[in-house]
Amino acid sequence: MTKTPWRPVATAYRRALVSQANPRMLLLTVIPFVLSVLLWAILLAYGFQPLLDYVQALFQDHDWFKTTSATLGTFGMSAVKTMIVPLIAMLLLLPLMIATSLIFMGVAAMPPITRHVAARHYSTLEAKNEGSFMAGLAINISTSLLFVVVWIATLPLYIVPPVAVLVQVVLWGALTTRVMVYDALEDYASADEMKEIRRRHRAQLTFIGIVSGFIGALPGIVWLGGAVISFVLFPFLAAISIWLYVLIFVFTALWFQYYCMQALADLRAARKTAPDGAAAPVDAGTLPPA
Repeated sequence: MTKTPWRPVATAYRRALVSQANPRMLLLTVIPFVLSVLLWAILLAYGFQPLLDYVQALFQDHDWFKTTSATLGTFGMSAVKTMIVPLIAMLLLLPLMIATSLIFMGVAAMPPITRHVAARHYSTLEAKNEGSFMAGLAINISTSLLFVVVWIATLPLYIVPPVAVLVQVVLWGALTTRVMVYDALEDYASADEMKEIRRRHRAQLTFIGIVSGFIGALPGIVWLGGAVISFVLFPFLAAISIWLYVLIFVFTALWFQYYCMQALADLRAARKTAPDGAAAPVDAGTLPPA
């Protein structure tokens, strides 16, 4: 019986949820969280007030207070105008917070995640070891920098918040897909296999990234919303948001890891049965028992 190519997405999601509850996986959030909090404690202590002053000066020099006040009034958001400068500052910081959490997570947590998934379900899968730590780090940093630039460029869309959130969910999806597919396969897949998996499973991988993007939007909403209610809570909400980002990244990494490892196993099985060793069509619904 032909099975839907979307079944492995659901299976990988279920396995990721189960693995996320594993104490070892929860402990993986500690090092990225501590590193991120230490970094951001220093940055906020020495850099947040200068950033506020800079944004305040920009608004005064270009008479943006009047423009934003009128715009917010049009959308029934006049109450927000008193918080516009700190909100803009936090929106500028948010992509940097996401990017640093992702980089620390990739360095500290991704290798144990790969070993965990491989040991539980793919112990017989051959590791090609064609990837490298430095190549993975370069992809993490370059993609994160592009993500930050595009995020900041789309900030004017916050005039219509639902549109802005939707755009940034798509950005999050693109970020996690590019970074985590490489991280998931760097030890096991050859360059040819990785390229083939990206081509064959583009729709499913993009779906996983975008769903993760919706989940990943929640910490930012908590941070920004809580700060609007009480700016005193800003540092505490920042720490909570960082931990949530790391937790979400670990789950997302597990989801990508399970899906990509199964896709690699299916690809190799198909090539073994193909008469000339070429990549034959793969029944993506063929899965080992959970």
